[in-house]
Amino acid sequence: MAPKGKSGAKKAVPKAPLAGQKKKVAKNPLFEKTPRSFRLGADIQPKRDLSRFIKWPKYVRLQRAKKIMLMRLKVPPAINQFNCAIDKNQAAHVLKLCKKYMPETREAKKARLMELAEQKKAGNDGKSGKKPVVLKYGLNHVTTLVENKTAKLVVIAHDVDPIEMVCWLPALCRKKEVPYCIIKGKGRLGQLVHKKAASCVALTAVQQEDKKDLDTLASNFKAQFNDNADVRRKWGGGIMGIKSQHVMQRREKAIQLEQAKKLGLGV
Repeated sequence: MAPKGKSGAKKAVPKAPLAGQKKKVAKNPLFEKTPRSFRLGADIQPKRDLSRFIKWPKYVRLQRAKKIMLMRLKVPPAINQFNCAIDKNQAAHVLKLCKKYMPETREAKKARLMELAEQKKAGNDGKSGKKPVVLKYGLNHVTTLVENKTAKLVVIAHDVDPIEMVCWLPALCRKKEVPYCIIKGKGRLGQLVHKKAASCVALTAVQQEDKKDLDTLASNFKAQFNDNADVRRKWGGGIMGIKSQHVMQRREKAIQLEQAKKLGLGV
């Protein structure tokens, strides 16, 4: 039997080499590091995200409540079709074409009419002061153009409020076989016609160099909107909150397990 060592004795561990040892830095007593205290009257509190605790203005709360309500409720196809707007690339092409045919400003119109009057006074026929080809806007005006099949392309905003003002317009365009599209932002359409917002705009004619672009857009939108039955038949909404989704998933899982047990017993 080997002799037992002392109970208090420990095995000596060799010291680390000099390279591994940390150099001790002399502390300056004038600049002592003290832990921060965030108690009353002490250090300034750190910045936190307090948006959850802010009482937002009533219009913001109404906007948010409306958005959640539209997600939860079932939305009929006539209103849900305005969520199927064209993508960013298509919107850029449409706006680029429409921008070429922006209506003249009040000053430009006044100058054109003055020039026309001067020409008539001088005895000319006044062909140089002819009215330019421009975008047509205004809901009643666009409706008349669609009914007469004069409009070549109708662009409708997706966020018109109240939506009942334009929810019938896509059906009218389909009936009269006028190509239409739904674009995001009534403000963007408003900029084209020197207004704050515009519910819809229409192109009735374009110059010869832009005819090909208009025909391409019209054929694409006819396939995407006019002839697409899914757009006018698809219901929207019915999206529940995350908690409700988890509850429904657990419920479905329990039903499946119950059915599996019954099938097992039946066999």
